[in-house]
Amino acid sequence: MNVQERPGNISPGIPECDCHQPALYQYIKKGIMALSLEYTNQISDSGRQMLIGLHLGNGYGSQPGAWRMPGVDPKSYVSFDSRVKQAQAAERGKFQFLFLPDGPGAIMADIATESPNFNLDVMMTLAAVARETAYIGLVATGSTTFNEPFNLARQFKALDIMSHGRAGWNAVTSSGDDVAANYGVRIPSSQDRYGRAHETIELVQALWGSWGKDAWIHDQQTGLFARKDQIIPINLQGKFVGSRGPLYIPPSEQGQPIIFHAGGSPNAHELAGRFANAVIGSSFTIDDARAQRNAFREAAKRYGRNPDEIKYIPGLMTTIAKDRRTALNRRIQLTEHLFPQRIAYLQQMLGISLGDKHIDEPLSKTDLSVARPSRYDPRSSYALKIAKEGWSLRDILAHGVIDYHPVIVGPGVEAANHMQTWFEAEAADGFWISPDVYADGIDAFVDEVVPVLQERGLFHRDYAGKTLRNHLGVPDQYGIDPRVSNGQNTRHNLTWHS
Repeated sequence: MNVQERPGNISPGIPECDCHQPALYQYIKKGIMALSLEYTNQISDSGRQMLIGLHLGNGYGSQPGAWRMPGVDPKSYVSFDSRVKQAQAAERGKFQFLFLPDGPGAIMADIATESPNFNLDVMMTLAAVARETAYIGLVATGSTTFNEPFNLARQFKALDIMSHGRAGWNAVTSSGDDVAANYGVRIPSSQDRYGRAHETIELVQALWGSWGKDAWIHDQQTGLFARKDQIIPINLQGKFVGSRGPLYIPPSEQGQPIIFHAGGSPNAHELAGRFANAVIGSSFTIDDARAQRNAFREAAKRYGRNPDEIKYIPGLMTTIAKDRRTALNRRIQLTEHLFPQRIAYLQQMLGISLGDKHIDEPLSKTDLSVARPSRYDPRSSYALKIAKEGWSLRDILAHGVIDYHPVIVGPGVEAANHMQTWFEAEAADGFWISPDVYADGIDAFVDEVVPVLQERGLFHRDYAGKTLRNHLGVPDQYGIDPRVSNGQNTRHNLTWHS
C-alpha cells in the first residue's frame, strides 16, 4: 500500500508557485518559512547519547497511592509550587524535557480514593514552571479533536516566547464517548480524527510562521515596531479546519515549538512521520520498541525527511531504592489496595487460576508448568519470568507486571542497565521517566541513575544550549516544512485563498 492509499492519511499540500499565489506562499519559496537541515546539537565524539524526559502528571506520582505516602503534600494536586519544585529537580538532573499529558475532561480514576491522572491545566502549569527554570523543555498535550488551530497556535507559541524557546506540543487525537460527552458532541471516525489532525498541525505551523522571522524591528528611535509586509494572513481552509491569520506572535529563540506525538497505530506513524520530531512511546518489550521506532523512521522517510529527525522515546516507570526488597516493599505500600483486581487480571495473563492462592506464597510447580503467557498481552511473558524466579504472588505484582510500561524496582544501576540495553539495541532514542512518587522519586533517579548513565557516556553532563530544539538535536524549522506539504504524498489539501 503506497502513501496515497493509506487510510487516515489526510494531509494538506501546497500548490506550485505562480504570480497569482498569496504572499505567504512567496515567503515560503524565499525561505522565510523553509526548513534548515543544519542540526542544532551535534552528536558528541563518544557517539549517540540518549534523551530523558520526566512525566509530570497529577503532582503526586505515577502510582495511585502516591498521594498518601509519607512526606507527600496531599494538596499537591492543586499546587503550582509542587510542580515547580519537581521540574527543578529534573533540571538538576539535566533532563531534556518535561512531559505533561492531558485528557480533555475525563477523570479516568476512582476519584473516591485516587487523584485524577492529569494536571489542573497544562499550559498554566508550564507557564509557572517556565518562570522558575532556565533550560528544561516544556512539552504538553493538546488535542486536535477538541481544540481550534488558532487557539493551539497562540497558546503554544506564547509559551515558547515566555520560556525563551523551550515549548513542545504533543499533538494527539482524542477518542472515547465519555470525553466527547463533556463537549456535547460525538467522537468522529478514526479517519476524520486523523484527517483533522493533519490539517490542524499544518495550519498551526502556518500560523506560527505567519509573523516573518525578521519582521519584528521594535526600533524606538525610528518608531518602526514591525515590518507589516512580513506579517501575513495565511487564509487557509481545509475539510475540517481553517484560519485567516496571521498570528500576532514573533518567533522565539528556537523559532517555533517542537511537535511531539503519542501513539503507535499506522495512523500515528503517518502523522508523526510527517510532522513530529519526537514520539512519546508506549512499548513493553524491546522488540516492540524497535519495531515502533523503525515504523516511525520509515514514515518520516516517506515524507522526504531524514529519519534521524524523529526521536522515539518510550516510557519507563521507576521505583529506585537501595535494593530490590526495599523497592518491592515501597511498591506494595503504594499499590496493595489494587491487588485483588490485579490478581484477577494476572490469572488471565497466565491462563491459570489464582483465586485460592495465598498472596505471600510463590506459585506452585504445577501452576508454573501449565502457565502460558497470553499472546495478546506483551506483559505476560515478563510476569511469568518473575513468577519462575520464586517470588510470592504479592511480590510478583509489586514488580509492576500489570503496569503499562516497563517497571524498574530496585537500585539505580538496574534502571541504567535497562536504558542502556534498549538504547544500544536501537529500540529507543531516550526515555520518559515516570517515578512512583514525585516527592522523592525524581531525586532518587537524578542521584542514582543519571550519574551511572553519564559515567558510561550515554547521557550528557550539561545542557549544550537553552532551547528544546537544541536539547533534541533536531533541525531548525519556522512555519510549514515544505518537504511534507508539496502535495505529492497527500490526499486532502488545505486550500490557499488570496
